[in-house]
Amino acid sequence: MDNAKTRANELYYRAQENAPLNQRQALGLVTILVALGTITFIAGLTLTGTTLGFLFASPLLIIFSPILIPLAIFAFVAISSLLSFGGFASFVVWVYKYYKGAHPVGSDQVDAARYRIAEGAKEVRDKTYAVAEDVQEFVSQKTDTSVAA
Repeated sequence: MDNAKTRANELYYRAQENAPLNQRQALGLVTILVALGTITFIAGLTLTGTTLGFLFASPLLIIFSPILIPLAIFAFVAISSLLSFGGFASFVVWVYKYYKGAHPVGSDQVDAARYRIAEGAKEVRDKTYAVAEDVQEFVSQKTDTSVAA
C-alpha cells in the first residue's frame, strides 16, 4: 500500500513540474468558468421565463384565436405583398438604369454572363455547322452513283 502511495505522490509531483500553471493561465481559466456559469444561468432564466410566459399566455391565445389567426394571416399577406412590391420596384429601377447605361451595382456581372452565353452559343453554332458538313460529306459519299470503270 505504501508503495502505491509513494508512486502516486511521485507521479503527482512530476506532473506539477511538467505542467506548471502560471497566474495568467489561472486567471484565464477562472474567467472562462465564470463566463460559462453566467451564460448558463442567463440561459436557464430565459428558458424559465419563456415557459412561464407561454403557460400564462396560452389561455388568452386560445380564447382570442378566432381573432388572432385571421389577423396573423392578413398581416402576413400584407407584409409579404409590400416586401415583394418593393423588391419588384427596385428590380424595375435597376433594369431601367442598366438599359440607360448608368451601370448599376452588378451590371458588370450581367455583362460577363451575357458574354459567356454568347460565346457558348457561338461555340454550339460552330460545332453544329462542322457536324452538318461531316454529315453532308458522309451522305454524298454513300449516295455517289458513279461507277469507277
